[in-house]
Amino acid sequence: STMRATVVVDNRKSDALPGEWGLCIYIEHGERKLLLDTGASELFAENAEKLGLDLSAVDAAVLSHAHYDHGNGMEAFFRRNDHAPFYVGPTCAANCYAGRWLFRRYIGIPPTVLSDYSRRIRYVREKTEIFPGVTLLPHSTPGLQQAGRREHMFRRVGGRWQPDDFSHEQSLVLETEEGLVIFNSCSHAGADNIINEVAAAFPGKTVRAMIGGFHLYNKSEAEVKTLAQKLEATGVAYICTGHCTGPEAYELLARTLGQRLHPLQVGLTMEF
Repeated sequence: STMRATVVVDNRKSDALPGEWGLCIYIEHGERKLLLDTGASELFAENAEKLGLDLSAVDAAVLSHAHYDHGNGMEAFFRRNDHAPFYVGPTCAANCYAGRWLFRRYIGIPPTVLSDYSRRIRYVREKTEIFPGVTLLPHSTPGLQQAGRREHMFRRVGGRWQPDDFSHEQSLVLETEEGLVIFNSCSHAGADNIINEVAAAFPGKTVRAMIGGFHLYNKSEAEVKTLAQKLEATGVAYICTGHCTGPEAYELLARTLGQRLHPLQVGLTMEF
């Protein structure tokens, strides 16, 4: 079935609409309407209105992972939509922090949103098809604590600090006639790992597109070039990235990926 995705919030503004450090994408897949993330504020709701996208018509919302720049608009969404379930990862509690030593700042979702709206929250612990051709996929790559350690990202679990293993991050995978389209807003697990996870979870199907932030704004040139080669090796034909990728890393990726690479921006629409 046809799929159309509209970027509602991204770091890059458009001529008509403001942006912010965050991400929100409105997706129409056949008859279903999905919302991926809610940005860092209520800006997503203002932009959606200007783009003519009806939040009250959304059938299901998905939180890509438990960070403020994706979940801070959750309450504003619940106020505008009275029925859509909100799918989150199993460890989405308010426990994400970033920083070194004692200077750790809270970077999680609004602390009471999961309890305040508990009847709307659905926890995703395994590959779950929420509508025909719409699947949520948690990470299966081992050793992701290393990524958390490198990012100085931690979760407070039972009174103890643990390097984040991104078990609260999930991929949204949509089946289209052209192949699978993956959305993963920050790709903390590694964009190449995520593509490989999806390919393994859907044997015999082609991954057509990878859309989201790749969390490269703080990475070295060597790390970005390595990822570019790994992304090229996956053979994915359409890669659209922005948000936490950063402009410098984007230019480096473009050297390797050329015409396959496209920039995220507020107001962008993609059709498959």
